[in-house]
Amino acid sequence: MASSSSSPPPSSPSSSRPSHYALLQVPETASRQELRQAFRGLSKRYHPDTTILPAAEAAAAFQRLQQAYAVLSDPVLRQRYDAQLHPSPAPLPPSPPPLAGDVPRPTSVRRDLSGGEWLALLLLGFALVLSLVLGVGVAWMRGAELVQWPSWWTQAQAANATGSMTGLVP
Repeated sequence: MASSSSSPPPSSPSSSRPSHYALLQVPETASRQELRQAFRGLSKRYHPDTTILPAAEAAAAFQRLQQAYAVLSDPVLRQRYDAQLHPSPAPLPPSPPPLAGDVPRPTSVRRDLSGGEWLALLLLGFALVLSLVLGVGVAWMRGAELVQWPSWWTQAQAANATGSMTGLVP
């Protein structure tokens, strides 16, 4: 699998690592939807559970992808990142210090189920219904009682409970 490290590094003097845009393989003008699509495609490729890469390498690559997507999907963080990527001659006003509970969290990526996933759910539901019908049908054909009282339940209590269930009081 080719990694995105073949892209040229950003023109940032502070780091020799590829930019978040290069990691996600999108242009700097990419929309939120383009970022999301790129992240979904690359996360499938580098997720430790779905790749052929060694586990440590896949985990590191996937973590870098998550960090890049978290920064670029948040408009405020993206603006700050772009300012660091391309420093302007005018100084930026100082940002207020973050509050104690204001910790950036990764954005969850929700998606619709694919056709294959819907088919799998349909087949699982069908198998569940079929097994229930088959089990009850076989028990009924053998003449087995569908409701059987436990051995510790006395006959009087069973008769009393049966009578109260059917509306007949002994």
